[in-house]
Amino acid sequence: MRRLGAVPCGDDGTAEVCVWAPAARSVRVLADGEVELERDGELWSGRFRGPGYRLVVDGEAWPDPCSRWQPDGVTGPSRVLDTGAFEWSDGGWAGVSLDELVIYELHVGTFGEEGTFDGVVPRLRGLRKLGVTAIELMPVAIFPGERGWGYDGLYTYAVHPAYGGPAGLARLVDAAHAEGLGVILDVVYNHVGPGNEALRAFGPYFTDRHSTFWGDALDYSQRGVREWAIQNAEQWVRDFHVDGLRLDAVHAILDDSEPHVCAELAARVRQIDPRALVISEMELGDWRPIEEWGHDAQWFDATHHELHVLLTGERDGYYADFGSVASLAEDLAGRGHDPRRLVVCAQNHDQVGNRAVGDRLPEDALRVAAAVTLFSPCTPLLFMGEEWFETAPFQFFTDHIDPEIAEATCDGRRREFADFAAFSGQEVPDPQALETFLRSKLHPREPDPLYRELLALRRELPRELEAEADEEANVLRLRRGDATLVADFANRRVEFSR
Repeated sequence: MRRLGAVPCGDDGTAEVCVWAPAARSVRVLADGEVELERDGELWSGRFRGPGYRLVVDGEAWPDPCSRWQPDGVTGPSRVLDTGAFEWSDGGWAGVSLDELVIYELHVGTFGEEGTFDGVVPRLRGLRKLGVTAIELMPVAIFPGERGWGYDGLYTYAVHPAYGGPAGLARLVDAAHAEGLGVILDVVYNHVGPGNEALRAFGPYFTDRHSTFWGDALDYSQRGVREWAIQNAEQWVRDFHVDGLRLDAVHAILDDSEPHVCAELAARVRQIDPRALVISEMELGDWRPIEEWGHDAQWFDATHHELHVLLTGERDGYYADFGSVASLAEDLAGRGHDPRRLVVCAQNHDQVGNRAVGDRLPEDALRVAAAVTLFSPCTPLLFMGEEWFETAPFQFFTDHIDPEIAEATCDGRRREFADFAAFSGQEVPDPQALETFLRSKLHPREPDPLYRELLALRRELPRELEAEADEEANVLRLRRGDATLVADFANRRVEFSR
């Protein structure tokens, strides 16, 4: 299928646009005048002069579903973006491999006081010195309002203006490469956020054959919907030079086609750049990403859950079936898979932010959990701030512009934790309140030596792991080569030696 959306095609401000609208009777571009698009099967195409434009489908005007730039927010006009105008200095960048991957997950809006891509840049060198090899950005596609986690993105091609827009993202990627850091981008193809009427106006993006936790499922039996997702993935690698993609909650990407859209996406991305990594978040027990779809790795939350229960004793909700030292040992060995293909963590945005008050592990517990994950042969992920034992919470915050959606979000958040013993008596923060967002900003300090020492150590160790679990004493002994780590979960102590 042709490239969707609007792209520059000349020096005179002319752009070429291609729109998937299979059921439309007419599609026009409203820019510096009106242009009627020509139909070719399910596609409509033509040229216009911009840069700002809207698409008029059967008389109703909307932003472009594949808009590259929404400078005035989700309700404003789309804007043609010339990604060829980005200035790059990373011609010698060799990429980042799975062998050396150490991921640092961050949220642009709370990582620094500025809350922008440019605000991240000054901290990149420190992350590389720490031993990180790639930063992972939580989703940056535009969403309603100014602040949010990003998982309710609406126009998936357009970078959020509050973070600095597309040019800001390009500057960050280029600066990261200059410091020797890769960039992985979190992308969401399992649902679309509030305001998706714009997509529905163009075609059957959604289906009632399936459902997801967040609402109607995207219909990946439709070629146009597959291209909407796959071309978006291609854009990040081709136009923004990102080194990999982390696909959010792929168990909710429901597709009966052959190949699965997640497999086709990985293959197409590697046609753009064979070095690009594809990593999936998948529910436990489902190994399709690395066994069938050709993905490089997948998140493996079982290690986090075992560690969390062993260190805190909490067994609410999905923690009920965890807390075994022996199971943790098997997890760290890979459960029959190459452990490099399993991404493990002591904390991440979900496991902190989806707690009622967004509280992090206490320092003594985090020391143990971090040491175990960093010593393991699995691919480790650090969550921003943990390297100095940040005490500020990472709370669930939103800025929905629709009052009904805002109210429903607040009510739903309170109901979600009503029956959790661990949070009884605690008031769940209002996600719409500005203070909830501001409380989640980091207070940067020097990293604790533990992180630097363990990250340096893991680069020297062989891949093979020996694990000994003492269930009765709640102690785990790990050996890699001449190095030994002993984690005492009952007393929240950890020691390692060579």
